[in-house]
Amino acid sequence: MHKLRTGLVFALSFVMASPSVTFAASHREAPLTALDRLADITDFFAFVSYDDPTKVTFILNVDPLLDPGNGPNYFPFDPDILYSIKIDNTNSALENVTFNIRFQTEIRAPGLFQGFAGALNGISAPADSPTPIAPGTLIIPPAITALDGPGSAGLSFRQKYTVTMVKNGVSTALVNATANPLFAVPTNIGPRTMPNYPALAKQGIFSLGNGIRVFAGTVYDPFYIDLGAAFDTFNLRAGAFPSGVPGVLTPAQDANDTVNYAPDNVSGYNVNTIAIEVPIAMVTRTGTVLAATDLAATIGAWGTTSRPQITVRRSPDPAQSAGQFRQIQRMGNPLINELIIGTGSKDKWSMSNPVDDTQFKNFALDPLLARVLNAAYERLFGEGALPIPTPPRLDLLPLLTYAPPIAAAGSPAGPIADLLRLNVGVGPTAQASRRRLGLLAGDGAGYPNGRRVSDDVTDISLRVVMGVLVKAPPFNNPASIHHFLGDGVNTKDQPYQETFPYMGFAVSGRDSRHVDPGEPGCTGTCPVN
Repeated sequence: MHKLRTGLVFALSFVMASPSVTFAASHREAPLTALDRLADITDFFAFVSYDDPTKVTFILNVDPLLDPGNGPNYFPFDPDILYSIKIDNTNSALENVTFNIRFQTEIRAPGLFQGFAGALNGISAPADSPTPIAPGTLIIPPAITALDGPGSAGLSFRQKYTVTMVKNGVSTALVNATANPLFAVPTNIGPRTMPNYPALAKQGIFSLGNGIRVFAGTVYDPFYIDLGAAFDTFNLRAGAFPSGVPGVLTPAQDANDTVNYAPDNVSGYNVNTIAIEVPIAMVTRTGTVLAATDLAATIGAWGTTSRPQITVRRSPDPAQSAGQFRQIQRMGNPLINELIIGTGSKDKWSMSNPVDDTQFKNFALDPLLARVLNAAYERLFGEGALPIPTPPRLDLLPLLTYAPPIAAAGSPAGPIADLLRLNVGVGPTAQASRRRLGLLAGDGAGYPNGRRVSDDVTDISLRVVMGVLVKAPPFNNPASIHHFLGDGVNTKDQPYQETFPYMGFAVSGRDSRHVDPGEPGCTGTCPVN
């Protein structure tokens, strides 16, 4: 390994030099979504619920890198966007079940100069208040302790939303079991305005009946990566890798899921989320809970954002939208559009449907990322330095079709399509046994069998692209360099939740911080170089 030190720095520099290779789950990964951040899907998750193996949770995260203190109106969902979670249960790459979510915005205190305000039990005008405001007039509302009713007066900017399930062509409105509106949870403004934010956020978990729960609002971004080093032409920090090879973890580092060896540049940022938990029987084609060996046990899921076809700007009046919805972005597997699709095709890919992904199969079954690394190594060290499988890359088919080790043997493969495939017959892994590398580490409930919020998809995806799923030497050698590629960020600085909605609630705008190179990080000291 030591003789590869210089070579790996050179090789990994080639990776990010290619315009088709960027990292950050799905943060601003395509030209169109770099301009339309509200429609940008940052991450998509699907997994069997940790605390109830009869249910499955889907999570759609949008609007990347939200700085918690970035007021005064913070981070609303866009009422013009149709947010959708789609499920294929017939191995066709076509949606059989869809959950559509739409938001509406209300300004409850139009004279207030910011979207949220509150303190103590309210603060009134003092005795020397000049006219026309009389002394004793309430100026600052009480601290925000509720999404509605008493305790919600300070929520001037508030959003409601609706959820509609479309199953086999039939639309059903899913409504709050209490018949009250569904409210989006606002971001965490700070301890004066929202003194008990976790209690406030939990009020945003709504039961829709029939075992369905939903949550929408701002949460702590669950994704983690050394983003700054990755975007600097993959200039990973030498001090993070005792192996002496930047980008290659030692076995001890690789086995440690609780320590970061490099800074997580997504730390300190929030993201907007839509999470829905439904009975498994509601999304399988049999209408039942299935064993992992059943041919109907594996579903495919993806998220989309869409806008009306026409928007007319009518300044000074509000804009007006009309026409059919047109897809802006989609996401199934993480990092597909970043690592696989060329920049010139990214927008086309984002606006297309999974069933049509055959047009992109040359990207998928002969990924440029693998060739870039392979070419750099061959140039420096000759044949065999870092070999890659011969195209077409059939080892990648489990991510692109219904195939083992995710789907049961004998399952109809269906077309090549980017879907996050989940075998709902595989029960959740207990927290103590959960591994960040998911299926690669023997944790059958983790990515690429679905995706949990804690799965290290950066390291997993890099290794899969380089061939670790191939069952022939040298790729199946657990001591090979293929099995230790990574960025040195193995965990998130804030804990996830073990119950719905599973992500950590939003961090305080007043008291948040980002982990920077050279300063004590969330799990240790993060190196600069």
